[in-house]
Amino acid sequence: MNGVKVLEMQGVYFSYGSDVILEDITIGVEEGDFLILLGRNGSGKTTLVRLFLGLLHPVQGEILLFGDSIRKFRDWYRIGYVPQTPALAAGFPATVKEIVATGRFGRSGMGHRLHREDWQAVEEAIDLVGLSHLRDNLLTELSGGQRQRAFIARALAGRPDVLILDEPQSGLDDGTRRDFYRLLHRLNREQGITVLMVSHDADMPVNWANRIALLDRCLLYQGPPPLPARLDLNGLAGKTDDYCSISGLHLS
Repeated sequence: MNGVKVLEMQGVYFSYGSDVILEDITIGVEEGDFLILLGRNGSGKTTLVRLFLGLLHPVQGEILLFGDSIRKFRDWYRIGYVPQTPALAAGFPATVKEIVATGRFGRSGMGHRLHREDWQAVEEAIDLVGLSHLRDNLLTELSGGQRQRAFIARALAGRPDVLILDEPQSGLDDGTRRDFYRLLHRLNREQGITVLMVSHDADMPVNWANRIALLDRCLLYQGPPPLPARLDLNGLAGKTDDYCSISGLHLS
């Protein structure tokens, strides 16, 4: 929104052998953006997220985080991540406060004792997502929407500049989804947190975002909402080759 890119890909390709997953991806997420990345299942959305997190490496192209090459980037606490299926599953025998406290490890280090500043950040994160009254409840005692808020609080506990969410609304009912979108909108507008949210939901209200992108191996659209009428998310299956060309990819 202010022109400063915090996440950026330049001409990125990714493949598993000869199977091209992402083709010529050039995209930038600016500081203060709320960007929704749409795509059907199998379109490469999670792969793109994993590339931004340094969990995968591109075949070609450049990835920049806060202006630095991802190969040199070390300040991972600046990026909060909420996966579709958190590693700490719903049945983990821990309280909300204990789960959220693990979000401080990116700054303090795994196994390090948390200090007063850490616990203050934990309490602030819990309060931001509206779970203060449930801080001492076990995760197993929460509803699906409350659990998702707890995992967002865990990501926020590290006080990140960017929040990346991979299909965070999966499994939530319509009312809970609306509350969830309002929470993300508030974090973006009031707390200044840049948001990149991934979704396959063609019916989600994209007006929460200032920018949207449509991915199906290549980027079919990026700009303000809504999607152009000619790009029907539900009708893209089998049509990717009509839009994408892999002539620029050199596989070894």
